[in-house]
Amino acid sequence: MTTERQEVILNLLAEKKTIKIQDVIDVTNASESTIRRDLTELENQHKLTRIHGGATVNERKIHEHSILDKSTRNLQEKIDIAKYASSLIEDEDCIYLDAGTTTLQIIPFLVHKEVVVVTNGFTHVEALVKHGITTYLTGGFVKGKTSALVGPQTIQSLENYRFDKCFLGANGFHEEFGYTTPDPEEAAVKQLASKLAEKTYILADQSKYGKVSFAKIDDLENAALLTGNLENHTIEKLKKMTTVKVI
Repeated sequence: MTTERQEVILNLLAEKKTIKIQDVIDVTNASESTIRRDLTELENQHKLTRIHGGATVNERKIHEHSILDKSTRNLQEKIDIAKYASSLIEDEDCIYLDAGTTTLQIIPFLVHKEVVVVTNGFTHVEALVKHGITTYLTGGFVKGKTSALVGPQTIQSLENYRFDKCFLGANGFHEEFGYTTPDPEEAAVKQLASKLAEKTYILADQSKYGKVSFAKIDDLENAALLTGNLENHTIEKLKKMTTVKVI
C-alpha cells in the first residue's frame, strides 16, 4: 500500500506540479499523518520537495540563479512587461524598484518622468544615475548572486519611506501558494516594501507560472500581476484572485 500511495503522489505531482496534503487524502483515503510520512520519505529519496501544507516537484527551490544567468532569459518578454509597468508611473510618483532583472528593464522608460526611486538593487544604481533619476539606495548586506541588498539594515532603511507604487520581482506565482522567492530575507524586504506602498505590482514572466519557491512573499490577491502570454484558462483562473495584465 505504501508503494501504491507514493506512486499516486508522484503521479499527482507530475500532473499538477504542486499539491496539497488534502489532494492526496481525497484520492487515497489515507490519514493526514500517513501522507505526511509518505511525503517525508519521498523527499528523502529526492523525488519531491516539501512545502508548507503539501509538496512540489523537486526543483531545488532554495537554489537561486545569478543575476547574470537570469538577465538574458525571456529578455524581450521582460522588456515588454517593464515597458507596460513604466506606463503606470506618473510624474512626481515615489516608487520602490525591487532588485531583479525584470524591474531593471523599467529604468530606461523612466527617462522623461519626474520620479523618485528607492531601490535595494545594487545593479540598478548605475542605470538610474546614468538616466538622471533621483535615486535612494537602501542599506544592507549585498547578496552575491542577485546583488540585492537584504537584512535588518535594509528593513530599517525602508521604514523611512512611503511609496505611491511598488514594483517587485518573484521567482514564482501560483494560485494556491501565491508569490514566492528562494530567499526568506529577500521575501521580508519585498513584504515590507509592499506594505509601504499604495499599490503593488508583481512583474513575472510566464515561465514563473506554477512555480513555488521556498519563501512566500504574499497572496495573489494582495498585488496586481504583470506577466507574459498565458493560456486563456490560466488567465481566467488568475483573474478570480487578482488583477492580471497579460503583456
